Amino acid sequence: MTTKPTYSTGPRTPNLDPRTPVIVGVGVATQSVDEPGAGLEPIELMLAATRAAAADAGSDALLPAVQRIAVPAGNWKYSDPGRLVGDAIGAEGAHTSLVQVGIPQQTLFDDAYLAIRAGTVDVALVVGGEAMRRATVARRAGVEAHETEQTGVNPDELQLPSGEIITKLEIAGGIASPMAPFAIIDSALRAAEGLTIPQHLDEINTLYAGFSAVAATNPHAAFPTPRDPEFLRTPTEKNRPMAFPYNKWHCAQMNVDQAAAILVCSLAAATRLGVDPQRFVFPIVALESSLSVPVSQRADIHRWPAMEVLGAAAEAHLGYPLRDIGPVELYSCFPAAVRVQQRALGLPSDGIPTITGGEAFAGGPWNNFVLQTTAAMVERVRRTPGEPGLVSTLSGLMNKPGLAVYSTDPGDAPLLVGDLAEAADAATGRRTVVEGYVGTATAAAYTVFFEGLDPVRTTVIADTPAGDRCIAVCADADLALRATREELIGTQIAVDGTTFRA
Repeated sequence: MTTKPTYSTGPRTPNLDPRTPVIVGVGVATQSVDEPGAGLEPIELMLAATRAAAADAGSDALLPAVQRIAVPAGNWKYSDPGRLVGDAIGAEGAHTSLVQVGIPQQTLFDDAYLAIRAGTVDVALVVGGEAMRRATVARRAGVEAHETEQTGVNPDELQLPSGEIITKLEIAGGIASPMAPFAIIDSALRAAEGLTIPQHLDEINTLYAGFSAVAATNPHAAFPTPRDPEFLRTPTEKNRPMAFPYNKWHCAQMNVDQAAAILVCSLAAATRLGVDPQRFVFPIVALESSLSVPVSQRADIHRWPAMEVLGAAAEAHLGYPLRDIGPVELYSCFPAAVRVQQRALGLPSDGIPTITGGEAFAGGPWNNFVLQTTAAMVERVRRTPGEPGLVSTLSGLMNKPGLAVYSTDPGDAPLLVGDLAEAADAATGRRTVVEGYVGTATAAAYTVFFEGLDPVRTTVIADTPAGDRCIAVCADADLALRATREELIGTQIAVDGTTFRA
């Protein structure tokens, strides 16, 4: 691996292919509504972000020129939100794409880049948003939060996910809640690194205290109050336990009203439409993997080989390690997501890899967070011309990764873009998970669930003597309490179908 080169601090465009994709404008829109029924609905937030992106690019000609509009599915009922946006911005003929949950948000960008490079599109818009706080405030007051109705309208393109994200055995074992699989992964990482439970808690809470400190500097953060490690570590009514070792403020906070929009052009179109080259930000790496392997089937529960594959490909393309990149935004729905990615990408395990504050503190608008972080990273790399910035994506339960690197300097090689699912498949070991297992097994990973502040139930993924896996639950409150204080991984348990004793 070579030393990171010195990048040009000004735009280098004369010798570039005119079909080179370039981000020309980004915009965000946020609100915090306390009056039931008031505030902008999600599509209005998306439109506000879109218009902000055009203003950021400094060209009134951009919006009517949009030919492709891609939207990640959200907690709203619009059947073709891209069409609503296109009609409102004068791009009525734009091709619309709705990308369902379970597909990496990086896909929306990659599709735009590939279409631009192929010459089928000159200007593309990636936009999405949520107004879940607005909806929650209205619902609690028994008031309707108005949402534009669409009937008989379908997107030109509807992308549906492939592959299994969670299994029926995982659901039966209580691993269906969003935080539980990540808590289980974090337990496996703790054991793999030989940490005690107190040491593990120290690492998690130091990390998230750092995230909250960054959020305190982010003007768009929904929850900018700094939180110290002791507050984060301690279960209370204001920080209720969710799935050990996670409390409320370790989790993505989805009740936020946030939208983001990113305008992407071919270099030729950006020049033709009058965008100042000083606004240009180039995607250097745009990788994803559509491979999906459920948590219990992974040979190494604490690793994410698919992200390791993306990281290695990115480093080979860049010619220097990803750890040499300054601004980094790792997807941060739960601490395990951040911690596993740090190791997969060779980033410092004691670093604070965020420029926003992450989903717990900046806000986690469900299926739209990567749009928010991409907009933030574009603004960030513009402030330090030539310096690259890294943004990662996580889809599902740490199933499908995405990885992007941006810079004002396009570098000397064409954009590296694509789906590396085949390489990820080859790198990912698997275990068979058996149903109805009876016998002894060794705990490989676990989490504890709570009623109020009290631990009451433990779910374990265990290895059988034959080398298979099983999932079982124990409703012994004494064991649940002990498992929050003493390591259960590596101990022998007695499994009887769906339950176990330790």
